[in-house]
Amino acid sequence: MSANLRFDIADHVATITLDRTEKLNAMTPGMAAALVDAVATCNASNEVRVVIVTGAGEKAFSAGSDISTLDAYATPWDFRNRQDYCDALRACRKPVIAAVNGYALGGGLETAMACDIRIASANARFAAPEIKLGWIGGGGMAAGLAHSIGMSNAALLLYTGEMVDAAQACAWGLVSEVTPPEGLLPRVREIAAQIAARAPIAAETAKLNLHAAHQMPYDKAIEYERDLQAICFATADAAEGRAAFAERRTPDFQRR
Repeated sequence: MSANLRFDIADHVATITLDRTEKLNAMTPGMAAALVDAVATCNASNEVRVVIVTGAGEKAFSAGSDISTLDAYATPWDFRNRQDYCDALRACRKPVIAAVNGYALGGGLETAMACDIRIASANARFAAPEIKLGWIGGGGMAAGLAHSIGMSNAALLLYTGEMVDAAQACAWGLVSEVTPPEGLLPRVREIAAQIAARAPIAAETAKLNLHAAHQMPYDKAIEYERDLQAICFATADAAEGRAAFAERRTPDFQRR
């Protein structure tokens, strides 16, 4: 792990904290590599059921890639094929929650959109400022915004590079909730605990199903969902869920 990325696991919840507060938690190649490794650990671990991504301090979630590191790539092709932290988060099989505290700019906004659920502090600010510097986002910016907030709102952000506040982001559907700054992590941990208490295979399958439904034709999505339901129904956890329901007790899910 990088010195600027903290990773811990407790109560089935992994927390990835971008910790470079002096640079608004801007991502370096070393941090990106550490995040890729952290996601790989989460995917391989039966202990991890939910992942939280946040930034250290209250000022910034992340200002995206550290611009001062971008000229280190030998060619534009090397830059295009760099190890991408947003790709890593999208590849996470476990549900991922973004706790957006402060600025989520450029790659920081892309990082948040790579998560499944986004909860924002009231002081959060969102922007796709790359156009002000002469380029565009490359970590899923346009696709994420178009799917999250619609074409017109996405165009407003992409073409101007200006920031919107947490209230506007929530009204557009970019985030699900806005909390006071001091209530952000407690609320995110509450949601994470709720998900962690559910059947882990079912939660992972629900994520797979949701992403597929977002991309597939409607009738095919329903057919695929039915197949996934049959797979879940055959697990030991599903049998435990039915038994617990009949016996009026809390189920003990084991990810089996």
